[in-house]
Amino acid sequence: MSSYDYDLVVIGGGSGGMAAAKEAMLCGAKKVALFDFVKPTVHGTKWGLGGTCVNVGCIPKKLMHYAASMGPALHGDAPHFGWNIEVKGHDWNAMIDAVQQYVKKLNFSYRVGLRSKKVEYINALGRVEDPHTVSYVKNGETQKLSTKYILIAVGGRPNVPSEEEVPGAQQYAITSDDLFSLKTSPGKTLVVGASYIALECAGFLTELGYPTTVAVRSILLRGFDRQCAEKVGQMMQEMGTRFVRALPTRITKTTSGKFQVEFSDGLPTEEFDTILYATGRLPDTQLLNLEAVGVKLDDKGKIIATCEQSSVPSLFVVGDALSGGLELTPVAIKAGELLVRRLFAGSTVQMDYHLVPTAVFTPFEYGACGMSEEAAIEKYGQANVEVYLFEFPTLEIAAAHRAKVLSARVNEADVELSPNSLTKLVCLKSENERVLGFHFVGMNAGEITQGYSLALKLGCKKSDFDSVVGIHPTDAESFHSLAITRSSGESWVAAGGCGGGKCG
Repeated sequence: MSSYDYDLVVIGGGSGGMAAAKEAMLCGAKKVALFDFVKPTVHGTKWGLGGTCVNVGCIPKKLMHYAASMGPALHGDAPHFGWNIEVKGHDWNAMIDAVQQYVKKLNFSYRVGLRSKKVEYINALGRVEDPHTVSYVKNGETQKLSTKYILIAVGGRPNVPSEEEVPGAQQYAITSDDLFSLKTSPGKTLVVGASYIALECAGFLTELGYPTTVAVRSILLRGFDRQCAEKVGQMMQEMGTRFVRALPTRITKTTSGKFQVEFSDGLPTEEFDTILYATGRLPDTQLLNLEAVGVKLDDKGKIIATCEQSSVPSLFVVGDALSGGLELTPVAIKAGELLVRRLFAGSTVQMDYHLVPTAVFTPFEYGACGMSEEAAIEKYGQANVEVYLFEFPTLEIAAAHRAKVLSARVNEADVELSPNSLTKLVCLKSENERVLGFHFVGMNAGEITQGYSLALKLGCKKSDFDSVVGIHPTDAESFHSLAITRSSGESWVAAGGCGGGKCG
């Protein structure tokens, strides 16, 4: 018999932790416990079981992205297709109520799910005392339990500059942890950062009708394909998001309740109703006592591990707290499930962090799988990389003559949106044009990229794309008629046509 109280203790009730805990019971573990404790933000925001994705990430973000996408369709597209609709503007509180009701429904279903799998749920902050002991405080008293394995799945929290770095930021700025349950509409908003979280939030706030400025230091979406990132920024600007190349240096609150922001690089001081920081996330590992028990951390506080196993053999990690990992919910879930199958069911299958698809839910989404053009050239050389491109307007948007905002127009004739879709394949010449990178900016990019990622996992070549007959008229069919390469020098921007396909 085991000398431990539990076979597995999971610290962190997010997607990865819950998936691992439930899968462990299915794989033969006799007793599993899961700790989850939400530390409120400086503004007092807290949430229920389910972690970042469910409460303050993927789920509310996607719902608000969907809500926002209705704005341009109702205001601009619908009248062109015969709809006579009176739009009275956006009700922030009604949207927040709908989003939070759904989130709370998920919170409840996760409690039920843990109970049905006989996972013990402990609503407390777990602390590692030694390689096989976790402590927590209940009713003012410290409790301890022993376990064969410990899994850290605590995720991360948004990073906000210190008082020394940007006076006022800690006190007055909110983060994505606060935004999705904000009680009052944000009004004129400053979003600080160029990450996907920053651009997603700025994008849906703009489409909802709130004047939004993004303050960035240098480039957008660092680590993504540069051409695609710039396309995302271009379309956001044409939809009304303002970008400034400066960062806040001081934030003060005025007597009227607004926030006065002083900027770097000589930018004039400006007032905003809301300041949102989205400048990256830090692992939520500070209170876990990890280094004291021998767990090695990187300079950001993430756990250094090999095949999810830390420097302490009985302690494992999945999700955003893993050094060198991918901060994506499905990655945490998959890694957690595969890990416990190895621990309890004799499996040898390891998590494959290569060719993981992802999507940025900006007004025109960006989906990617594999290497960026820059990464491919750096690894294989310019002469060995071929890039196929096509830029075009989505059929429905072109027919509706969706317009740029006034501030994005160069002259009176410059009214309609630029082609909103960009299709791109990065190929390796020396391997019969094996596809190294798949990229798409446009409507429903997440859905499109998900399916094509399977083709990349199977080692597809450009000729495989060419052999497939596209579905007409769709944006995705553009991948099956790509003929223009960057090296040809020809323009890859469509002058007209019917979306992603050929009309004749």
